[in-house]
Amino acid sequence: MVSLFDAAPDYTRLEYTGPKIVGSFESEALMKTIPACIIILLLLFCLTPLPRADEGMWTFDNPPLKQWKERYNFEPSAAWLEHVRLASVRLNDGGSGSFVSPDGLLMTNQHVGRSQVQKLSTPQHDFIKDGFYAATREQELRCPDLEVNVLVSYEDVTKQVQEAAQKGASDKEANAQRKAMMAKIEKESTEKTGLRSEVITLYSGGEYWLYRYKKYTDVRLVFTPEQQIAYFGGDYDNFTYPRYSLETAFFRIYENGQPAKTDHFFKWSANGASEGEFIVVPGNPGTTNRLLTVAQLRYQRDVGNPLQMQVWNARRETYERYASLGTEQARRSSPARLGLANNLKRMVGQQSGLLNPRLMKTKEQEEEALRAGIARKAELQAAYGSAWLQIEAAYRELPAMAKRLAFSSLTVARPGSIASTLVRYAEEIRKPNDQRYEEFRDSKLESLKFGLLSSAPIFPDMEEASLAAWLDEARKNLSPDDPFIRAALEDSSPAAVAKKTVGGTKLIEVSMRKALLEGGADAIAKSDDPMIALARRVEPVIRALRSWQEEKILSVENSAGEKIAKARFAVYGKSVYPDANFTLRLGYGTVAGYEQGTTLVPYRTTFFGLYDRAASFHEKPPFNLPKRYKDGKTALDLETPLNFVYTADTIGGNSGSPVINKNAELVGINFDSNLQKLPNRYLYVADSEGSRAVGVHSAGIIEALKKLYHADNLVRELTGK
Repeated sequence: MVSLFDAAPDYTRLEYTGPKIVGSFESEALMKTIPACIIILLLLFCLTPLPRADEGMWTFDNPPLKQWKERYNFEPSAAWLEHVRLASVRLNDGGSGSFVSPDGLLMTNQHVGRSQVQKLSTPQHDFIKDGFYAATREQELRCPDLEVNVLVSYEDVTKQVQEAAQKGASDKEANAQRKAMMAKIEKESTEKTGLRSEVITLYSGGEYWLYRYKKYTDVRLVFTPEQQIAYFGGDYDNFTYPRYSLETAFFRIYENGQPAKTDHFFKWSANGASEGEFIVVPGNPGTTNRLLTVAQLRYQRDVGNPLQMQVWNARRETYERYASLGTEQARRSSPARLGLANNLKRMVGQQSGLLNPRLMKTKEQEEEALRAGIARKAELQAAYGSAWLQIEAAYRELPAMAKRLAFSSLTVARPGSIASTLVRYAEEIRKPNDQRYEEFRDSKLESLKFGLLSSAPIFPDMEEASLAAWLDEARKNLSPDDPFIRAALEDSSPAAVAKKTVGGTKLIEVSMRKALLEGGADAIAKSDDPMIALARRVEPVIRALRSWQEEKILSVENSAGEKIAKARFAVYGKSVYPDANFTLRLGYGTVAGYEQGTTLVPYRTTFFGLYDRAASFHEKPPFNLPKRYKDGKTALDLETPLNFVYTADTIGGNSGSPVINKNAELVGINFDSNLQKLPNRYLYVADSEGSRAVGVHSAGIIEALKKLYHADNLVRELTGK
């Protein structure tokens, strides 16, 4: 089962926190927009289940040591791997990062930190537009709701979770039993260690691991560039290469009011990435679907992705209309508009793979090969042979429910998301820990409350426009007689409901949220807040849909997925890595340009190229330069590398991942992929065909910080010079 949205956390405005739906999409009209290079990618794929070239998003318990030794003559020590793990971080705004000094300095992408920068901005101080630099620690700005996690330990709990499902239990019962055991393990770990503890599902239920994270919530902004240079070229250049972007930002972690002491951090490389160099990319890739069955992939292609595109397009149009009202409206909606545009363009490339008949044929043949492998042994066939048919049968029921699962939600508006969380919390907290929804387990409550009580600004006019448009779109897709629509609108129009609930709610005030949170079910039941009243009305509908999905889809997926994983282990062993799920992984590859058609694409770009591209378009947006870049051109060494490409296997969520060399020195930071790579959500795209990840070169970062931003203290902290 795949979430409608990849891995976005609370209040990024891109998340879907209602019932999950399986994504997918299409039409011939869109197919015509797909570059020929994407269509040709079907030639890349072979049937072997073994990793190819630089393939894989590997867990730290199963690093690709064999491949590293054979291909790159690299044999890291256990201490090297531990250092890399402890220097890498996950930002719960939906990206990755790393420590780059012993004083808690953290580096990520500008677009990963953008939502926090937006929350710190005002009409008078637009840090998204103008950038920000804190020359001293006292000037660093505390982020309202950013949580940073470091994976400090992990433990295999597969036996406990799988054995919790009793023999003879139905899929629904077995799913509940596994989830109860996961909740028990998390609770015991949290109480014992004080660390954020999560039981992670790998290989669709083939393995379960307990991950323990050190959590930081005092995070302060140190530096962010102007968005125009971080997103130079706008949507035209997004998911393309060559690129010319300073896509980086710096934050600092604090503990007890002081900069955190981070013993594990990546030292800055003196020279940065060089052509042909072996590199490693530790990060938190969001979602891949390479282990899905053919039935699941067909659903993605035919139903889920079209619906996902429809939802994203509708939301983007809403924010575009709002932005057209004025400069301030454009500022407020900027992160949401850019995020949605990014997701839509990425989906075009991902869907192009599923729309390609030969790619789907490859997936069919891979599945046939695995099923034939277990059929050769009677005991394997008896144990696992029915799994694919179970999933196929379950997915036949999903299309009829897909739109209800997608549109029955209030989370498009932040007050709606807050109200739904409060109403749901009041109900769930009364249950035993092991019977609650996963997001309300004791082990997750601290993080949930941290986001819920965020002081980030809320813009009622934008939220009203968003909710009104969403309810109108939901009514068009679900009909006026749908249970969610009847409960949400009663006898009113979408615009009237949005105006009454957003205009009348007091949830804008953190103190009101806190009072309702602490007041529990009684306070929620008695509240006359119109947004709480709306959330109360629709909650039974959402719960019923979630219950249907758990019983009919997720329970079947979990039971059948475990069987397929065990079948895969029996035939192929642990040579296959698990799908990405926004947990820490290791990618690797080489710094390398590529052939495209009849020409060569260089492994790096320079500041020369940045100025040339701007001049070639007469600096018309989105190819215009910030003022400091115009004024500071003569100060720069224009031959300095700015962006570069490499063959590591990455996807959304890897944004902000450090790119390091064999000495664990930072040579760059990951921020994008090229078009050729986009289908890799569903299968690995061979690097020999020009599939590349895109990063900011470490030398370019230092050059800009020194000569354009005059960030001398930051440069000294990074380089030790």
